[in-house]
Amino acid sequence: MKRLPPAGADPDRRDSLAGRLTRTLIVWVGGVWMLCVLGVVWYVDREINHNFDNELVEVSHRMFEMAVQELHTLQREQGTTHGTLIAPPQLFSDAAVMYQVVDTHERVLLRSTEAPQEAFDVPLAPGFANAAPWRIYTVRHPTLDLFLQVADPLRDRRRALNRTLLGLIIPLGAVLPLLALVLRNVARTELRVLQRLAEEIEKRSGTDLRPIGLPGLPRELRTVGDHVNRLLERLSQALDVERALAANAAHELRTPLAAARLRLETAFEHELRREDVQAALDALQMLSHRSEKLLQLSRAESGASLARARIDLVQLAGTVAQEFWQHARTRAQLALKVPDTEAPIALGDVDALAIALRNLVENALRYSGGSRVVIEVMAPCTLAVRDFGPGVDAQRLGTLRQRHARHGSDRTGYGLGLSIVATIVEKHGAQLVLSSPPPGATSGFEARIVLARA
Repeated sequence: MKRLPPAGADPDRRDSLAGRLTRTLIVWVGGVWMLCVLGVVWYVDREINHNFDNELVEVSHRMFEMAVQELHTLQREQGTTHGTLIAPPQLFSDAAVMYQVVDTHERVLLRSTEAPQEAFDVPLAPGFANAAPWRIYTVRHPTLDLFLQVADPLRDRRRALNRTLLGLIIPLGAVLPLLALVLRNVARTELRVLQRLAEEIEKRSGTDLRPIGLPGLPRELRTVGDHVNRLLERLSQALDVERALAANAAHELRTPLAAARLRLETAFEHELRREDVQAALDALQMLSHRSEKLLQLSRAESGASLARARIDLVQLAGTVAQEFWQHARTRAQLALKVPDTEAPIALGDVDALAIALRNLVENALRYSGGSRVVIEVMAPCTLAVRDFGPGVDAQRLGTLRQRHARHGSDRTGYGLGLSIVATIVEKHGAQLVLSSPPPGATSGFEARIVLARA
């Protein structure tokens, strides 16, 4: 059966980042602390054994000669060299040394009062050996065939080790709850800035896409904030593109729609006169043309689908020119000029640059007054479109990049064409240079797109 959370418990709080971080820190800090305690216990145990062993060695070296003298004295007093002799009780019984004097045949000749009657069950060889419950050190007399075995109870060593272990674990158990409280407060304090960041993100909506400004963010959260601000900037740009598309559509499509409706109403009133139907078709064609321009402008402003690839500018200009040469009306008017050297290679989006070049050619054909229009590819990476018509004056030249700028006598003007070109050029990090008249000419208009070399 699935357990339900206790009443009043907040699952979000229990699963909060601060709670998880606190629990993880407690587990890891406690685990590392316990490993350190075990390491200290191992080291202390080694040091305790080392010190006790040194004491056994020192005691045995000091007592050996005294034990031999005691053995000789007791043998003289009792007049025998056989059997086991027992040394008199030592002065301080609580610090008595347990020892045996053994010959080479493992017979116990002399033992302390506290030592067992039988010989210790260890090899009769110099060095340390364990025979529960003792730690025994054996040393041989340098001149006599005698061995001295000094024993130390192992329980004393275990008792010292247990005292050390308890002295380390008990403070750990007492400090761990305090450590948990400190870690929880530290985690909540340090993560408070993350909560403020989440609150600032939550405030943002489609009407409020301002960048998030939270000073004092740590490096990791500052990176997150920068990414969120860039995302908000892209969202703002996308919304601006949508608003601009709606505004442009309302501005550009109102006139051709009204003209088409008026012409069709007139045609119906006059029994479908040919000139009225043709005028309606012209208005619908203008509507289609401006709809295409609006879509081109929307794509150029979004910049989402712009690629970066190597482009042969001669091939690009030839493809665009070929589209216009298919019409008899523009075949003789449009010319293409390419360099005699190797074709310039630029870096950009071939479709977007084709749209920009096509708009420049359309504008030139429309406003050249029937004069010759030239597409020229120049080194290092430049596309130029020039005509030799009336051109524009210096005052109007500065406003051509503006959307809906109109300078023609029929009020159609350059419209969206140059605005689309300027946007595409800007997205490519290139330059759009307008001049009227072109260099070396007395009249006309020239637009150059200066691209980066691949």
